[in-house]
Amino acid sequence: MKATIKDVARLAGVSIKTVSRVINREDSVKPDTEKKVQAAIDELNYQPNSSARNLAASQSFAIGYVYDNPNAYYVIDMQNGILKECQANGFELIIHPCDASKEDIIDEIKMMIRRSQLAGLVLSPPLSEMPHVLEELDEIGVNYVRIVSGSKKQKEGKPCVFINDREASYKITHHLTELEHKRIAFITGDKDHQSTGERLQGFKSALKDSGIKLDPKLVIDGKYSFEAGVEGAKTLLSMKKPPSAIFACNDEIAAGALFAARLMNVEVPGQLAIAGFEDNPFSRQTWPKLTTAAQPTSLIAKKAASTLIKAIKSVRKGDNEKVPHQYFEPELVVRESTKESENNA
Repeated sequence: MKATIKDVARLAGVSIKTVSRVINREDSVKPDTEKKVQAAIDELNYQPNSSARNLAASQSFAIGYVYDNPNAYYVIDMQNGILKECQANGFELIIHPCDASKEDIIDEIKMMIRRSQLAGLVLSPPLSEMPHVLEELDEIGVNYVRIVSGSKKQKEGKPCVFINDREASYKITHHLTELEHKRIAFITGDKDHQSTGERLQGFKSALKDSGIKLDPKLVIDGKYSFEAGVEGAKTLLSMKKPPSAIFACNDEIAAGALFAARLMNVEVPGQLAIAGFEDNPFSRQTWPKLTTAAQPTSLIAKKAASTLIKAIKSVRKGDNEKVPHQYFEPELVVRESTKESENNA
């Protein structure tokens, strides 16, 4: 028969309430008692019923991850990072893909929160950067943590995980200028993602600091997709004076640019250098492998979930303790796609 919380309490020699406190990771339990209860849980292979816990304590032990992102690698890394932190804290994870452009998106999110009795949400771009969505969530009083692109220290507001895309983009562009590239193109991601603007600003700043005048024709509007990289690179490489380097707003775009270069018989890196951003599998599965900015998506997701759970516990304790923001700066990873080219001028 399946073990119950009473069985765990009997084996550990403690009250049912103490077992509940251990399961819920409450700080009031002594370390020795916690070890004794955990040993009983392990021996009996006891699995807490999250629905029963929610009803018994009038509190939810589930959080949701709401996203609108076509990049499967990003989504999987996010899910794995959040799930790992949930499992470590006795929470369940509800995954909810959506279309952020829908007019009734906030109603959809609210319904999901009520239906799944969620304690809070992890939001990634573009939802995490949509003011009207955040205002509605504030109005109903739900806890949430945002993952957003930001280059400055923030002092107020609900806890966020900030990614310094601008500085990482600056480093990639500076790397290309150090290789004496003068005509460097940039293929953007979706304009409704703040990361696109931040990465573009980093690109522009690095060109300016290197004394290179930006040619507006070398900035191509795109989306965070392989197809956008193909079309953008075809446009750039068809110019009378094509660029010697392309900086794509993410690795998927960069992989598309590399594909287009091969279709047009342009050697990479011999005639063209290509760099991406994020260090997802696209950057390592191409040949040559792509120079990029390593963004630890799983760790970012884990930190976001940890921050959210701390905020939830703080509210429940009534101490209103401010949970600090988290900050990440992707690191430059130089690979074969940006070795010195023949035509850098």
